[in-house]
Amino acid sequence: MSISESKPAAAIASNEASAYQEAILPKVSRTFALTIPQLPPALREVVGNAYLLCRIADTIEDEPAFSVEEKHAYENAFLDAVMGRIDAQRFAAELAPKLSDATSASERELMFQLPLVLEVTQTFNPVQRAAIVDCLDVMTHGMHDFQHIVSLQGLPTLRHMDHYCYCVAGVVGEMLTKLLIDFEPALAAHDKTLMRLAISFGQGLQMTNILKDQWEDRSRGVCWLPQDVFTRHGIQLQDLQLGQQSEHYAKAMLELIGVAHAHLRRAIDYTLMVPAKHAGFRRFCLWSIGLAVLTLRNLQENPDFSAGTQIKVSRAAVAQTMGLTRLTDKYNTAVRWLFATAARKLPLTPLAQEWNQPLDMPHRWPKRHATTLEDVVAQHDTNDAPLL
Repeated sequence: MSISESKPAAAIASNEASAYQEAILPKVSRTFALTIPQLPPALREVVGNAYLLCRIADTIEDEPAFSVEEKHAYENAFLDAVMGRIDAQRFAAELAPKLSDATSASERELMFQLPLVLEVTQTFNPVQRAAIVDCLDVMTHGMHDFQHIVSLQGLPTLRHMDHYCYCVAGVVGEMLTKLLIDFEPALAAHDKTLMRLAISFGQGLQMTNILKDQWEDRSRGVCWLPQDVFTRHGIQLQDLQLGQQSEHYAKAMLELIGVAHAHLRRAIDYTLMVPAKHAGFRRFCLWSIGLAVLTLRNLQENPDFSAGTQIKVSRAAVAQTMGLTRLTDKYNTAVRWLFATAARKLPLTPLAQEWNQPLDMPHRWPKRHATTLEDVVAQHDTNDAPLL
């Protein structure tokens, strides 16, 4: 049975598939291994499964042994496997051995075990499965488009950075919101606001990762930083050298830290729209936001850093963040105070006006609209227009 065919919502994955999903998560993401278990049980498995599928898509994009054309072919085949158009076991068995040692052993294992991951996916209701596939559709096509323009010169503008962050993170926020509304239908009345804030949420987290991982990215020949911001401060990204950061570089970084901070403020707004009775969902969001704020603080305090490990949030700080949010997650005023206190020394850069436009305005990010898996499949067949 293909993933696009209807299945009972009460379908249950095998013990092996469910156990594998639970076991592999901490091996491929320290952060999500902490946050996903906080979710209500009805959301925990579907969000974990969605993350693993997104991680597989990201693994294909990041594999240095693949050419741009090979990545495009493998990403399309991956989407076909998720949709049930091709045999997932055969696809995984052929692709996993082609991953180089630059890809972690856990990610290579995850790729090989794609059929087990999809066994869990098959048990979700149609809305959940549609949300996952719609996200993967935008993500895989968007990542391919950026493979053609990314280089050590960076992305042309902050606007292009927005596009990239949408394709790899903002769309994940949209997917999470669809899953949330399916879980709590009362939130459907606020879907447009939630979707806009969800994109900003993803932007804040992704920008933080880009700033933190910029030197590792450069070692792979890519740079996701915006040329226009650095040029305005007298820095040419193609000439940037490790250990030679100037005060002009630091000023450009502060501007981008301020943009990420502004998006994380909107992420707090998103979180507090969720009723306090769903404290686990709030913790899921707040822990990610808190770790991002602490990372931005580390970036601000260490402009001469040379590796993401130097900016990594300590285990003690992670534990403190978890403890404080557990005490405050049901109280909006307390959450806002905690965030303001943690972020009080961070710069704050005003966002472009478009971030405040209502969602029923023409959508400025690349996306496809579909409400069912059948729609997703139909769009995948007919819509080959570039995302940018």
